[in-house]
Amino acid sequence: VQLQASGGGLVQAGDSLRLSCAASGRTFSSDYAIGWFRQAPGKEREFVASIYWSGISPRYADSVEGRFTISRDIAQNTFFLQMNSLKPEDTAIYYCALRTSAKNAYTTWGQGTQVTVSS
Repeated sequence: VQLQASGGGLVQAGDSLRLSCAASGRTFSSDYAIGWFRQAPGKEREFVASIYWSGISPRYADSVEGRFTISRDIAQNTFFLQMNSLKPEDTAIYYCALRTSAKNAYTTWGQGTQVTVSS
């Protein structure tokens, strides 16, 4: 399985970005989930959002609730993270990851894409 994250960039506070995560390499089950995580310099990696492969049960970190939206294009095996009203504190490397069930950890990770928000 491979995950390819893209879409990062340098934006100003208040701007929007859409990150993409393209999955390939196997047949995916509706029980699988894609998560977005981020890691800022000097900080631990933190959860941002997740959604089941079937498209149900999106979840968000409190810090992004109402500003970020996770979605999918199942025909393309691609997941998106729409980020609106970006803040400087959203600056981080963003990673997408795959888990194969609710009981399992995220075990497959993409390479990360840098998001920088200037004030």
